[in-house]
Amino acid sequence: MPVRILIVEDEVITALDIQRELVALGHEVVATADNTSDAIKAVETHRPDLVLMDIHLSGGSDGITAASAIRGEANVPVVFLTAHSDQATLQRALAASPFGYILKPFQMREVEISIEMALYKHAKETEMRALIEQLEAAAAQIKVLSGFLPICASCKKIRDEHGQWHAVESYVSARSNAEFSHGICPQCSERLYPELR
Repeated sequence: MPVRILIVEDEVITALDIQRELVALGHEVVATADNTSDAIKAVETHRPDLVLMDIHLSGGSDGITAASAIRGEANVPVVFLTAHSDQATLQRALAASPFGYILKPFQMREVEISIEMALYKHAKETEMRALIEQLEAAAAQIKVLSGFLPICASCKKIRDEHGQWHAVESYVSARSNAEFSHGICPQCSERLYPELR
């Protein structure tokens, strides 16, 4: 199945070369953009599987700004294609949580490997997020009784943290999802209703 890719590159010839190579590899280029604003709009419109993003773009803001916005709003993986390898740019790029960082000039095999790795990592991250959401939802529904319960030896009422005494059913119901039904055990039946034996 072809990967749907958005190319964000301000040099037209470079963008066309990348597009041609990606199509030759069997991928679909859904759009190209040369600035942050168009890149964000293209993600909203085309919902690509992945964005190949140059850091230096026309229009004032750079690819790092675009990548941060895309990751925050659309959760689409971004791979940077850039000629910038200085430490300051790298640190800014890392803050955008990219799924890859390829230095120009590059070989298309490097790009292909980075695409595969980015999609794999993104799929695992999405699975992990879904699992965390399920666990949080489950944890929100669970009420657990733990620790010592001060209970009356005679009537079996339980004393709460405020010193008030409660029937077992009301105490447990207020602090858990347990529900109660009532019956009578054989020993109590014999003691209370000996005539029914």
